[in-house]
Amino acid sequence: MKTFKNLKIGVIFSLLFFLSQNLFANDYILNDDGLVDQRAKEKINQIGAETKSKLGVNVYLYIKSSLKLAKDIKAKEKYEYIRDYENQIVSTLEKPYVLMTMAVEDIHVNLLFSKDLEKVIDKDDILNGYVVPLLASKDKNTLFAKVSAATLNGYAAIADTIALTKNIKLQSSIGNQGKISSTIWRVLMYTLVVIGLLTYIYAVMRKRK
Repeated sequence: MKTFKNLKIGVIFSLLFFLSQNLFANDYILNDDGLVDQRAKEKINQIGAETKSKLGVNVYLYIKSSLKLAKDIKAKEKYEYIRDYENQIVSTLEKPYVLMTMAVEDIHVNLLFSKDLEKVIDKDDILNGYVVPLLASKDKNTLFAKVSAATLNGYAAIADTIALTKNIKLQSSIGNQGKISSTIWRVLMYTLVVIGLLTYIYAVMRKRK
């Protein structure tokens, strides 16, 4: 437990130094571990700049390939570590803010935002509708491509959601493309589930005969 606490302290100091350097660079992607395509990064920063300019909200991304957690870490300790990790990031952000975090190997994705946006942002809608489906898709796309698509998709959805409440149209918006891709994925998954159930029922009925 002492080692775990010392690890947290070291990570926190490193994190604060890293964030202080990146925030001055006016980059809305605080960290990506090289997992986000350059074109996606440029589009994200374009959306971020317009969102800040027109809506007065800062939207950030913090992506890690892994948080280097011990394989045998308990669920409670994992939760507390990630919570503290995210809280340290949040403490450096300019309000109002929205922060999407992701730790790919740790299968973690989260959305945090300042209190004044609690009635504006639907966390589950953003993550389940625009981010998770692309990350979890079983296709030939590389992890690099999935993370790039998921982060851009989620980031754009956040900006569009805020813009909608202010009746403002963002010129950098990617429109409904993100929702369409997520809808296609969901339809495909539901279709596979239905086919699986029908196949199972058919096999059971045939065996009874």
